[in-house]
Amino acid sequence: MIFIPKKRKSGGRSGSSKGQYAKVQCAKCGRTVARSKAKAVTRRVSLVDSRMYTELKKSGTIIQAPSKTKYYCISCAIHSHQISQRDKSLRKE
Repeated sequence: MIFIPKKRKSGGRSGSSKGQYAKVQCAKCGRTVARSKAKAVTRRVSLVDSRMYTELKKSGTIIQAPSKTKYYCISCAIHSHQISQRDKSLRKE
């Protein structure tokens, strides 16, 4: 019997024993990745120009800012500094 070492206990996935997750497309390179493996980055998007925003705030207007979620594959997330590599001792956890 050949023993093949396993790099990560989770297999690189975040989630439970659900089975297969839906596929999402990387926002940077277009690679198709399982949703449990992709890194989700949520940012608030301003619909108003910065100068107009300050004027509206002074007048007491409530401005909604919807959030956009982008999914990155692991290699693009590391390359664009969204995540950083963990210590070798912490990787298997």
